[in-house]
Amino acid sequence: MEMIFVILTKSRGKITKEIIEKSNKVLGGEPGVKVLGFYWTLGRYDSVLIVEAPDEKTAMKMLLQVGDQIATETLVAVPREEAIKLL
Repeated sequence: MEMIFVILTKSRGKITKEIIEKSNKVLGGEPGVKVLGFYWTLGRYDSVLIVEAPDEKTAMKMLLQVGDQIATETLVAVPREEAIKLL
């Protein structure tokens, strides 16, 4: 079963078209990672990224490639139906 990660991002500097292009390549090029949603946000974080990956290591590998440009806070998301089964 694939895991879902909610990734909150904050730019470490000015956001440029080059940074966006690099991020797009990383997001689209990491084997096993599927982007479910990507949103620019107002407030504490610059964007929210929702991805599906087989495990934590695969998600981390993807994020380490852009760690010099963005700071992240990553949450593991459990579908509501699965969480209810744990009760």
